[in-house]
Amino acid sequence: MHILLLNGPNLNRLGKREPAIYGTETLDSIEKRVREKGKEFGAEVVCFQSNYEGALIDRIHQAEDEGIEGVIFNPGAFTHYSYALRDAIASVQVPVIEVHLSNIHRRESFRHHSVIAPEAIGQIVGLGALGYELALQAIIQYIQGRES
Repeated sequence: MHILLLNGPNLNRLGKREPAIYGTETLDSIEKRVREKGKEFGAEVVCFQSNYEGALIDRIHQAEDEGIEGVIFNPGAFTHYSYALRDAIASVQVPVIEVHLSNIHRRESFRHHSVIAPEAIGQIVGLGALGYELALQAIIQYIQGRES
């Protein structure tokens, strides 16, 4: 099983960026932990981060072509306005779970709406880095359920 862990803008700054909101853990350590968890579940996790919308769109398209079976996606600020990312997700047959470290529904009002959520199979928010691990478990169970 192959899973893509996809992270959007400014997530490369984790550990330095607003630690009171996003915590002190780095993206590298989160990716490492999710890859290790993936191995426990028999899944290979491939990681990609970009601050550029087009690169994220290209990676979503490539995921389907490469046989990626599920995507865990933290779109960062693109969550709230990137119809291009929303359309990219809608254009592929790969299930996506949306993840956010903070609870976007308890923050500034502009963060309350996700244009990505309607195309995702689920959304995990506000659980910090643990949300990525929970998303991994959920996407694996979802894929296995589709295969049976």
